[in-house]
Amino acid sequence: MRKLWSLRHWRNVFVRIFRLLTAKEVRLLDKLLYVVPVLLYWVLPDVMPFVPIDDIAVTMIAAEFYTRYMERKYSRIPK
Repeated sequence: MRKLWSLRHWRNVFVRIFRLLTAKEVRLLDKLLYVVPVLLYWVLPDVMPFVPIDDIAVTMIAAEFYTRYMERKYSRIPK
């Protein structure tokens, strides 16, 4: 729980996201699994009007899950 409040942790997560999104080894469909939902939530936040979660929080939560999943799936890509 403590690492979730750490700026160093989130910097590392977003560096890993950038590496995954720019890696040639990662399929386009896998890249879109992160990009499309996050962009849709940023553009269409009123789709879920009663969910009081900020856009940045959704992006950070999605980033955490995406990096863990993709790094397991594509273990050849350096962290």
